[in-house]
Amino acid sequence: GGTACVVTGQPFDTAKVKMQTFPNMYKGLVDCFVKTYKQVGFRGFYQGTTPALVANIAENSVLFMCYGFCQQIVRRIVGVDRKTKLSDLQNAAAGSFASAFATLVLCPTELVKCRLQAMHEMQLSGKIIQGHNTVWSVVKGVIQKDGPLGFYRGLSSTLLREVPGYFFFFGGYELSRTFFASGRSKDELGPIPLLLSGGFGGSCLWIAVYPVDCVKSRIQVLSMAGKQAGFMGTFVTVVRTEGVLALYSGLTPTMIRAFVANGALFLAYEYSRKLMMKQIDSY
Repeated sequence: GGTACVVTGQPFDTAKVKMQTFPNMYKGLVDCFVKTYKQVGFRGFYQGTTPALVANIAENSVLFMCYGFCQQIVRRIVGVDRKTKLSDLQNAAAGSFASAFATLVLCPTELVKCRLQAMHEMQLSGKIIQGHNTVWSVVKGVIQKDGPLGFYRGLSSTLLREVPGYFFFFGGYELSRTFFASGRSKDELGPIPLLLSGGFGGSCLWIAVYPVDCVKSRIQVLSMAGKQAGFMGTFVTVVRTEGVLALYSGLTPTMIRAFVANGALFLAYEYSRKLMMKQIDSY
C-alpha cells in the first residue's frame, strides 16, 4: 500500500514541499513543475523517492498493524464483543490512536525526504552553500550536526498533523465505504469504490491539517541552515511575515496527490490483505 502511494503521488509531493518551504519562488503548481523540469530535469520530481518509499512503507505497515490493535482497544472501551463491527466514528478514533505509533517511524524518514526535495531551493536562496543530494549525505549531515535526535526535528508538528489527520482519514474512508456498500458488506466492494473511498479519506486528512504540515515542512527543511524555532514560533512567524495564505502554499498538488495516491494506497492495501488472508486460509 505504501509503495503504491509513493509511485503514484511522488511528483505532487515534491511540488508540495517546494511550494510550502519557498512559496515566493513559485506562482503555482504548473510554474513549479516547469521550473523544476528546466533546472533539474525529470529526476527532480523524484528527489527523495528512496526515503519516501521507506517512510511510506514503514508508516503504513505500523499504521495498519496498530489500526487493528486500536480497533480492539476501542471495542473494549465501548464494551462490545471483539467480532462486533465498529461504527465509522469508532474506526476513525482507532485510526487516530494508531497514527501516534506510526509517527515515530515516519518523522526521521520524512525529514530526509523533505530535505532532499527542497535542496535545490535551499541553494538558490543562499541558505546553504552546497547541497547534499543523496540520501546518505543527508543522513550523515544530520548525525554530524545534531546527532541521532536530529532526525526527530518536527516530531511535535508531525504528531499534531497525524493524530487529528488520521481521524478524518479513516473516518472519511469508512464513511465513504459505507455509502458505496449501501447495506451490503464493505468487503464486497470493487476497485472503483475503494479507489474513490481512499481518495475521499486522503482529501479529508489534508484539508483538515494542511497548515500544520506546512509548518512541519519548514521546520524540517530550514533547520538545515541553522537553529529553527519550534511549531508555535514558526507558525507565528509565517502568519506575521507572510500572512495566513502562506500556510496553504502547495495545497493544489497536495489535493491532487491526496486523491490519487490514497486511492492507490487503500486499493493496494485491501487487495493485498485479501490475497494474504486467502493464502493463510489455504494452509
